Amino acid sequence: MCTAATYKTKDFYMGRTLDYEFSYGEQITITPRNYEFDFRFAGKIKSHYALIGMAFVAGGYPLYYDAVNEKGLGMAGLNFVGNAAYEEALPGDETEVSQVAQFEFIPWILVQCATVEEVREKLAAMRLTGTAFSEQLPTAQLHWIIADKDSCIVVESMKDGLHVYDNPVGVLTNNPPFPGQMFALNNYAGVSRKQPESTFAEVLQLDAYSRGMGGMGIPGDLSSQSRFVKVAFTKLNSISGEEEDESVSQFFHILGSVDQQRGCCEVTEGKYEITIYTSCCNTAKGIYYYTTYDNHQITAVDMHAENLDSDQLICYPLLSKGEVRWQNK
Repeated sequence: MCTAATYKTKDFYMGRTLDYEFSYGEQITITPRNYEFDFRFAGKIKSHYALIGMAFVAGGYPLYYDAVNEKGLGMAGLNFVGNAAYEEALPGDETEVSQVAQFEFIPWILVQCATVEEVREKLAAMRLTGTAFSEQLPTAQLHWIIADKDSCIVVESMKDGLHVYDNPVGVLTNNPPFPGQMFALNNYAGVSRKQPESTFAEVLQLDAYSRGMGGMGIPGDLSSQSRFVKVAFTKLNSISGEEEDESVSQFFHILGSVDQQRGCCEVTEGKYEITIYTSCCNTAKGIYYYTTYDNHQITAVDMHAENLDSDQLICYPLLSKGEVRWQNK
């Protein structure tokens, strides 16, 4: 289970949580401009936009969970179990339609597109296939949020075809399909950041006995639908300064509203889902910030501090061990 969000101040930010019961050994991974992508059906791309994001690198190939390119376009894949369905690959197909395996969807989009509008053009002539990366890494059931500073969309491949939705909220979780996530916000039309007025009945004068009662009814459980509502409310009502430190701090607070603590979501006997990492990327500057479950110190990797004209992946392991800063010792 995961949650993704966007946030705009002076710059545009995009990030996500990865909520799961174990890690695959993901790393912050920079793909420079001359790393050669050999796509299963769509051919080779040698020269392209550089990327930074979180990936599990298998056999020298970056399997991205989320990433942003040097033009400011970002993309994240989230679990969509029970609803995701992909096309069968047609190896001999000679049409103009590009066949893209699910596992290479993020890099295929981000190495070529600078804006969401360019993404829409690519999607109009694309077949997303269920081709697995390997026998050990079968095809994941995902849907995707794609955004730049001006637009945000959700892409869902289902049995009835490929759906592309405008996303005015800039938030995505897991299930139900995105229209259902948006529809659920109707149930919370009356919540507010302001203190409520007593409208229960004219004969009663009811007191707001606590601050924050305008938001009563906002869900607090860990289900995907509840997380969508909570983060949508938190994000759309968030206020921060426009400086980098304030913007980044506020972004982590937005996604922190749905942190998963070990012990609260048991997936199998003795195994619990936790927020393995939370990311926040300044899409304009190419800086990837992250925290982990045991390390809430924000760590950053700047893609522009690396040689982006290289042809080799650049990887940084997650700093997952937290430290206590003593003030009197």
